[in-house]
Amino acid sequence: MNMKPFVSLLKDQKIRRSCICAVFPAVTFLCLILLLGSGFTENHKEKSLLWKVRRSCQNQCRPDGSETLPEGIIAKTSNLERRPLWGYPKKRKPSKYLFAAAVGIKQKETVNEMVQKFLSSDFVVMLFHYDGNVDGWRSFNWSNSVIHISALNQTKWWFAKRFLHPDIVAEYSYIFLWDEDIGVENFNPERYISIVKDEGLEISQPALDVGKSEVHHQITARGRRSRVHRRTYKAGDTNTRCDYTSTAPPCTGWIEVMAPVFSHTAWRCVWYMIQNDLIHAWGLDIQLGYCAQGDRTQNIGVVDAEYIVHYGLPTLGEPEKKKNLTVGEENITTLGKEVPSQTSTLNFRVEVRRQSYNEYKVFKRRWKRAVEEDTCWADPYAKPEK
Repeated sequence: MNMKPFVSLLKDQKIRRSCICAVFPAVTFLCLILLLGSGFTENHKEKSLLWKVRRSCQNQCRPDGSETLPEGIIAKTSNLERRPLWGYPKKRKPSKYLFAAAVGIKQKETVNEMVQKFLSSDFVVMLFHYDGNVDGWRSFNWSNSVIHISALNQTKWWFAKRFLHPDIVAEYSYIFLWDEDIGVENFNPERYISIVKDEGLEISQPALDVGKSEVHHQITARGRRSRVHRRTYKAGDTNTRCDYTSTAPPCTGWIEVMAPVFSHTAWRCVWYMIQNDLIHAWGLDIQLGYCAQGDRTQNIGVVDAEYIVHYGLPTLGEPEKKKNLTVGEENITTLGKEVPSQTSTLNFRVEVRRQSYNEYKVFKRRWKRAVEEDTCWADPYAKPEK
């Protein structure tokens, strides 16, 4: 092929300029496409990365009210360790266990024995003063080493609901929530904890010395031949028949609540079940199995090797003189005031028992209603239909 005519054409300035003008728009368009494509790719990558970050943030479980804070500054839990006003606290191994009790000054000697035992085992100790008397405990050397909380005529469950929130006591492996009328001569806190760990007990109590204690339910009575027992074969005061096939309270999966011990996971569940307005907590013991973190017949037990005495003293709501004054058809009640009418003595313990029983009925109704209304909840202990 003869290329000379074609070369001569290119040499022509006009023709050469025409070719350049024809090629330039195509090259420009191609560069524009490449530029836009690169920008789209980068933008897509940025959006994809942002979406992944947002998705990751949405999956974070943040406490209510903390959404506007960076996660690293959020302190979700606390403890009961006290801090100095200046400087640094003394270096010591943090306590892993908590002992709390509702106390009155009339039981100070019994409480003193308990507190000394638990402090010597490196427990944090918290005393709930239901009689308002805090100063009466100053004579004990340990008084400044424990936490005192005072509210007149309140039960340990009222205190626990308000001051033992699971996030506050999250660092304590076990929470002991006891009455004040407990004898601990044959009880060692450290050995007790060792046993419940070995046995895998999430909810437990020390057995009762039957010779010295007020025993209401046979499952709490001490067995001399065992380290731990999880069931009873005696009906006790109830008409319930207990045998090896029993799977429910009061035969198994159950303790009383005068000296309960909870693992921190079990306590989180129990705390939610405590009703804010039902301060006597009657009926709570029957439902503790739902907080046993598994099989209640295995994870709830009574420790025989470390046992206590339950004196059963009527402390909260002791008898006092209550005077009734009737003016016309109106009844006016006063305490401790001189009134020109006949006086009568009212046993407040009777009123406390009546209130406790009324609260028990309320709790049962609430449980029944909650079960009926929660369509997503399945009862792990539901009785099979016959």
